Amino acid sequence: MSSLHLSRRTVLRGLGATMALPLLECMLPGQGSRALASAFAAEPAASASAAAGALATPPVRTAFIFVPNGVNYDAWNPLAAATKAGHAAPASGVAPLHALSPTLEPLEGVRRHLNVFTGLTLDKARANGDGPGDHARSSASFLTGHQARKTAGNDIRIGISVDQLAARQIGSSTRLPSLELGCEQSPSSGNCDSGYSCAYTSNISWRAEDVPVPKLIDPADAFERLFGDPASAAAQAQRLSRRQSILDFVRQDAARLNQRLGQADRHKLDQFHTSVREIERRIQAAADSGPARPPEGVKPPDGVPSGIRQHADLMFDLLLLAFQTDSTRVATLMLASDGSNRAFPEIGIKEGHHHLSHHQNNQAMIEAIRAIDRFYVERFARFVQRLAETPDGSGSLLDNAMILYGGGISDGNRHNHEDLPILLAGSAGGTLPTLPTGRLVVSPKETPLCNLYLSMLDRMNCRVDAFGDSTGRLAAL
Repeated sequence: MSSLHLSRRTVLRGLGATMALPLLECMLPGQGSRALASAFAAEPAASASAAAGALATPPVRTAFIFVPNGVNYDAWNPLAAATKAGHAAPASGVAPLHALSPTLEPLEGVRRHLNVFTGLTLDKARANGDGPGDHARSSASFLTGHQARKTAGNDIRIGISVDQLAARQIGSSTRLPSLELGCEQSPSSGNCDSGYSCAYTSNISWRAEDVPVPKLIDPADAFERLFGDPASAAAQAQRLSRRQSILDFVRQDAARLNQRLGQADRHKLDQFHTSVREIERRIQAAADSGPARPPEGVKPPDGVPSGIRQHADLMFDLLLLAFQTDSTRVATLMLASDGSNRAFPEIGIKEGHHHLSHHQNNQAMIEAIRAIDRFYVERFARFVQRLAETPDGSGSLLDNAMILYGGGISDGNRHNHEDLPILLAGSAGGTLPTLPTGRLVVSPKETPLCNLYLSMLDRMNCRVDAFGDSTGRLAAL
């Protein structure tokens, strides 16, 4: 065991680069007696003693993953899957998740980490007198629980989102208060849905009632957000122009640190560096292959992969890297804007998602929608599995995370906003119990989705009495 003790805030620095480190044994309380040498700079926001104290209980990381256009609920419905398997589902409360529905089958390998919800409602995505515009209201209300002002102009108004409320309270603990990612470039102004501004369809994260937080679409931009040094833009440009790895610029700091680490920490640091290089390689390969074909009138940033599978997996991997380095503890990822009409040629679907969602019981269109729903769940399942395989303290990143997956529309053909397709993966530091089968969480009809958000905020040590249209904590949790 090494006698070196490092602060959790320790970073490696180099030319235009700042690299946070994964959790090492020498960062744990009581794992060393020798103070950190001055060769390594720590973030000023937290002292070594404060960071060490925080590590007695690893921090909870939370991400909200948004999928557009609803789902084919017949193939999603967890209650129907339970009944088909011969198990009676409770009227309310928690029961073992005895069976996964056809859409959720890709999650079989991580089932024990899942909570699958029924009964949750997003009332503020309903018209409530405002007429058409379910897609805009779905994304705008998803994390806010507020009714969007119906306007295609600059006088947008919605409300702060749950991720930004959390970032206000716990964001000072990390280099980035929050991280906003996406997989589809979309307009930020104009009319995108029946008189609703494109700002509503394009954003789920809102810093204030009229201030959306733009998402990063280009993986290279996201990587630079995580590891670039904002105080040295010129050095960033120099490094990027040379196409060198960020590891090359923190090499001296890393070498000095490596000499003082124990064998287990050296191995962990080497694995971490390998994963960073692999992501850099994939980003560069995407940039070299040319940009994706943009929607009409929209120019995508350079380096965006041409395929949605590659793009989504890369953004999920960057999200994992952000949590692994404790660069942030709050994140969002929009897999597409609500109302997205993206095609999925990678799985043989050439028609647009939004068009197919209005299937009007056409069986061929229903099968295409089910394939899209399952494709998105497969990408999520891969991410959850990787979290489960990534060490964090005495457990895994998934043990210390809450990853919510879902959207603000239930059945895409009906445009309804009750019985939303919502999953929650992770144990939130042991505060979300697990079962070998996973858990089915049945809430009474019309239970606000924001009740779940209140329960999640509690587990992030964010104390609020109410949020959005909440009526209390989710009793089943």
